[in-house]
Amino acid sequence: MSHARSEYEDFKKVAPDVYDLVLALGQLAGKAGLDKQLIELVKLRASQINGCAFCVQHHVLLSERIGVPVDKLHLVAVWREAPIFSARERAALAWAEALTLLPDGVSEEVYAEAAREFSQTELMYLTSAVASINVWNRFGAAFRWTPTSRPVAANAAAS
Repeated sequence: MSHARSEYEDFKKVAPDVYDLVLALGQLAGKAGLDKQLIELVKLRASQINGCAFCVQHHVLLSERIGVPVDKLHLVAVWREAPIFSARERAALAWAEALTLLPDGVSEEVYAEAAREFSQTELMYLTSAVASINVWNRFGAAFRWTPTSRPVAANAAAS
């Protein structure tokens, strides 16, 4: 088991200007009108690839709060094999994986699929969401931020 080198809260205190910029970048896609559930699936998938436990947990919990179906959360790691994802979600997940892994750039096939599902503006903002989560993942993985705990349900706490 690894131990945190610093925590998420430390980032806000130590480098608040960097924190604010990364946070702002991550919010642009939603402000531009991209579906928040789709954005969360993309951020979750990139975080899985990058091995950022803090970000995986954060985006699972956030996805649950905004109503992403639990089956999608369980299957996002194997989205190619799961028919539950729409063509638009598949294009976004393929785009996120291509931009996260980048060994050979983005293939013509992945670009064409994304361009079929997203306008040029949407694709730019989707790219900003992928870029932002990759930045967060670099901080979370480098400093081994401790994943947040699932909030205890009020009725469970009363038991």
